[in-house]
Amino acid sequence: MKELLEYVAKSLVNNPDDVKIDELEEGNIVTFEVHVNPDDMGRIIGKGGRIAKSIRALMKAASFKEDKKVNVEIVD
Repeated sequence: MKELLEYVAKSLVNNPDDVKIDELEEGNIVTFEVHVNPDDMGRIIGKGGRIAKSIRALMKAASFKEDKKVNVEIVD
């Protein structure tokens, strides 16, 4: 799942080398913290949070296969 999130995040931003993803797992809950360049925050969140919501929905769909809950947090 981390690889999917990394691929999507790097595809959206202007500075793909600055994308870093931390994975925290507690039981069946996995939290991904996506760190991006401050200049790319608007690109990864999107207008009205639409892109961020889409990323979260994609990760939720991917998590069904592993029977885990996924949280995606976007930080700079």
